[in-house]
Amino acid sequence: MTVIFIFIFGLIIGSFLNAVICRLKENEQFVRGRSKCPYCRHSLGFWDLIPLASFIFLKARCRYCHKKISWQYPLVELATALVFTIGYFHYQFPNYLITLLPYYLIYLVFSCFLIIIFVYDLKHYLILDKVTLPALILALALNFLLGLSIINLLIAALVAAGFFFLQFIVSKGKWIGGGDLRLGLVMGAMLGWPKVALALMLAYVLGAAIGIFLIILKKKQLNSPMPFGTFLSLGTWVALLWSEEIWHFYSSIISNK
Repeated sequence: MTVIFIFIFGLIIGSFLNAVICRLKENEQFVRGRSKCPYCRHSLGFWDLIPLASFIFLKARCRYCHKKISWQYPLVELATALVFTIGYFHYQFPNYLITLLPYYLIYLVFSCFLIIIFVYDLKHYLILDKVTLPALILALALNFLLGLSIINLLIAALVAAGFFFLQFIVSKGKWIGGGDLRLGLVMGAMLGWPKVALALMLAYVLGAAIGIFLIILKKKQLNSPMPFGTFLSLGTWVALLWSEEIWHFYSSIISNK
């Protein structure tokens, strides 16, 4: 029953994250105001906003203007539910309620920010300060409350941002934007050192693999822009959960050579 509750809760939060992503683009408040169809601007009722179910029952079309509903909405809802559920199994907090529940709750907060960054950069090729700056402050504060070394977090943040800043200088802003630098600060504040190094490595490997794949399919060219914040946020999420397992696996491969 707990898993089902967490999955449903993840769907609901995913619906909220969709609203945040859309209203960030329109520069609207996401705490107040009713959701509207992006095409006809008709206010949406309760039955139009049931996570995942409304998309299915409405056959992916607005009830009022019958325009197609973007696949972003069910995919973000489902992805958020899966992220919440995967974290539940990873932390297994029902068995270690006192010790691991705070870690799980902070993981949920970090994951929500990463999902927003992932989707927004994928759609608009932008990493917004109004997302990264609150994420940076929260990451430092929450990790400090968990007992993590603030010095370690700051070093990790400066190393990641410095890594991007060096690329920014070398490429004269062609490879890396200011949003990537600030996301580097967020990554370091969320992960600390050396986890942030793993997240950067994962992001670059994943970005390169997908970039080559798209070039082969002739969907992209060698000089085409890529939503790198998408890969950075995914690498950060993976490092949040499985950094120790990945380092252990990598070390075992090196030691066997």
